[in-house]
Amino acid sequence: MTTTNSSPAATAPPSLRLARERFLSGRPLPCGVPEEVVAAWRRARFFGVPHDLEEPAVAPPRPVESALLGAARPVLDRIVPALGADRSLLVLTDERLRVLWTAGSVPGLDPCPVLSEQEVGNNSAALAVRTRRRAEVHGPEHFLDRWQDVSAVSVPVLAPEGGRVAGTLTVASSASRLGTARSPHPHAALAEAAAAAVETELRARAGRAERVLLDAYVRAAGGSGRAVADDAAADRPVADRAVVALDGRNRLISDSAQQLLTPEVLEALERTAVSARQTDAVREVGQPEGTGVPEPPMVPELPEGAGSVARIDPVRLDGVVIGIVAVLEPLAGPVPSVPAVPRPLCSLTGSSVSWRHAVGRAVELARSPEPLLLTGERGTGKSALALELLGTAARAAVEIADAAQDPGLERALPTWPAERPLLLRHAERLAQPGVAALNSLLDTHPDTRLLVTCTPGAPVGPCLQRLLDKLSARSVPLPPLRERTEDIRELLPALAPRPAPGQPPLTWTLDALRALERYPWPGNVTELTHVVRALAEHRRMTGPVRRAELPDAVREGPAARPLSPMEHAERAAILEALRRHGGNKARAAAALGIGRATLYRKLRGYRV
Repeated sequence: MTTTNSSPAATAPPSLRLARERFLSGRPLPCGVPEEVVAAWRRARFFGVPHDLEEPAVAPPRPVESALLGAARPVLDRIVPALGADRSLLVLTDERLRVLWTAGSVPGLDPCPVLSEQEVGNNSAALAVRTRRRAEVHGPEHFLDRWQDVSAVSVPVLAPEGGRVAGTLTVASSASRLGTARSPHPHAALAEAAAAAVETELRARAGRAERVLLDAYVRAAGGSGRAVADDAAADRPVADRAVVALDGRNRLISDSAQQLLTPEVLEALERTAVSARQTDAVREVGQPEGTGVPEPPMVPELPEGAGSVARIDPVRLDGVVIGIVAVLEPLAGPVPSVPAVPRPLCSLTGSSVSWRHAVGRAVELARSPEPLLLTGERGTGKSALALELLGTAARAAVEIADAAQDPGLERALPTWPAERPLLLRHAERLAQPGVAALNSLLDTHPDTRLLVTCTPGAPVGPCLQRLLDKLSARSVPLPPLRERTEDIRELLPALAPRPAPGQPPLTWTLDALRALERYPWPGNVTELTHVVRALAEHRRMTGPVRRAELPDAVREGPAARPLSPMEHAERAAILEALRRHGGNKARAAAALGIGRATLYRKLRGYRV
């Protein structure tokens, strides 16, 4: 089922215990110590893990319900007797290495609530998640003192959708009972067989969940008509009721619901589905257990101007909420048309930390009449944001000069009235006469509302560099789209053309959204705009946009470069620093002890 990520300890000539003692004391290491082991110790030290950690790490909040645990429990209950309760420890974690379940025991080994390297250092579960293969860590390969006599084997458990790592299955034993720290672990075959059985159960349950959701949808719709299915569901008979079924991955939307849904309403229903899956307070659709009275339906908070109300019923499988069915009813009176809903300004759309910081900084600087420089990659929205900063009144009177078409500003400046705002695009293309003309303008009209956009990267001459240095005192860098992918879902309705009267807005399957978020967007928002508008104008299908309709490059995604263990650790450290500093890259770079340019380069290399 999987290949083995073998333990370097099995073939290392020097004593790893001695090497570890030298590492902890800062003395030179003996020759021949496996580099993978040394790198793991260095990562633990970088994360600040104390080698003498005695108390288990503080447990993070566990999910209210876990599909992995539900599928794994029957399998694990069958194999526990084969382990020997006093000789081995069986551990199940989720994809974030939070421990969901344990059985058995190893003398001196207290189970930890989380097995991430950031908390406990090198271990087989973290290695299995990183490599997506069976992994073993023996004795002194561990960083913690209390695991020096522990040998463990871990196998990743892959989810049925997309093959992502859903969790890990680990068997840990006392190294002294095994005789020596060695590979393969005697329970390696058992761990792989158990992981394969859990994956089989996950696939079976995934199919059952989709069938249960579909059955609930058909019952709510009444059994005649046609459905618009999202992702894997095909056309099904439904009535004219406006019915939507969602489970976080799939959507089933009737024709009538398509007429009532807006992107905001659909997003509200998605949030309700997630909330329903995370609570045990709701009962099964239909009859609550032990009563003859139907349970009261859930009422979601729909956005203002939705034009409809929704009754929500949770859908359960084996006692666990797997999704919801929503029945929409139009409000009395005329339903607001889609064009009546205010569309967000694309130049200001986005809630990511990096984007809101850049926009906020630009708005603050634009309050004074001094020149403002906006920098960023092509297509990041520099010109659109500049026009937005001028306001509605000034935007109508703004003079636009494009150095890409007029490098010397010979056509723009002679006809430009000094009292009007000036937007200079592509300042990096300015020729020497244009630089001189702009310097003269700044000297003669220091109070001019001047906004300049610049795409860095190409080498510039010394005169232009001095001009850019002068403007850089009031400059704002705009982040590329790949560094704020969480904004893509907000950008889509802003970029899509207005639908024709009576037509539903453009919506997207979750699979298509994931593909959009994984693509690196070298053309940034401009490239995303072209994709969205081409789909809106030329698609012949109804219902949400599916992944198969996306351009080949977007649908297939970038080729992933395998990262080395050290790169994985570095990437994890960068993500943690960004989280701790609220996405501020300058502060994150300072905390990591690297320059901001280096941080940006690593973010691009790791596709963070």
